[in-house]
Amino acid sequence: MTDPYKTLKTKRDGAVLTVTFDFPPVNVQGQEMLADLNGLAMRLERDRDTKVMIFQSAHPEIWVCHYDTHLLKEMTTEPVSREEAELLDLQRVLERISKLPQATIAKIEGFARGGGHELALACDMRFAARGKAKFMQMEVGMGILPCGGGSSRMARQVGLGRALEIILSARDFDADEAEAYGAINKALDADKIGEYVDTLAKRIAQFPADSINACKQAVYESIDRPIVEALKAEAYWLFQATSKTPAVKRFAAADESGFQNDIKNQRNFQDAMMAIQEIQ
Repeated sequence: MTDPYKTLKTKRDGAVLTVTFDFPPVNVQGQEMLADLNGLAMRLERDRDTKVMIFQSAHPEIWVCHYDTHLLKEMTTEPVSREEAELLDLQRVLERISKLPQATIAKIEGFARGGGHELALACDMRFAARGKAKFMQMEVGMGILPCGGGSSRMARQVGLGRALEIILSARDFDADEAEAYGAINKALDADKIGEYVDTLAKRIAQFPADSINACKQAVYESIDRPIVEALKAEAYWLFQATSKTPAVKRFAAADESGFQNDIKNQRNFQDAMMAIQEIQ
């Protein structure tokens, strides 16, 4: 079946869906890409067979470059009040991507600037290739501000001071600097990033879809709340998970087998846990 998208291609491997941006000449983030991302999100919101999604690029130098300047030149020059301000198309689409029930991973092996960087920030995890990935928020130099979630998500990701440094300097920073800032999970050598991301995606994909979603939503919902409200959110999502996953069966089986008292299991917990995935 042919992909119904103009700017990206998809490929499934079990419960992992790889999304490859392929919109020559430079993977510009315009209405075509936003429409494709919105359509993809709509499809995935109802999809419980897909558990992990990897975003990558077919371009050898660019992941997603930035928002389409052709559209930006049409912006109004009239100020609006706070009451009149509404979410922008880019904000709506990236928020939808952020809230997907699947785990989303950005595998960045090229330039991710402006809206491209903001798309990466909307993903759950980010990994970047040394010598290939570059990041930038250039908006201040154009006379605007990051407005695809960059001004909002950046401080949540890297902290206030780092966020302002990234946004106000409008300069490139590479994979190692991004890792040091906390803007990405990990910088990897170019010949290692594929294997690392694939291994991570396949491991996550073995867990229950509803548990993955509950973990995501609890973390996102809790991040800016007072601790008591955050703990209540955790409790809420716990019971959403136990009502839809084989969690109780797994705990019962583990208890009956003496799983936790076996020192071999304690020494190799990450491997022993994978065997439990057989219990449905």
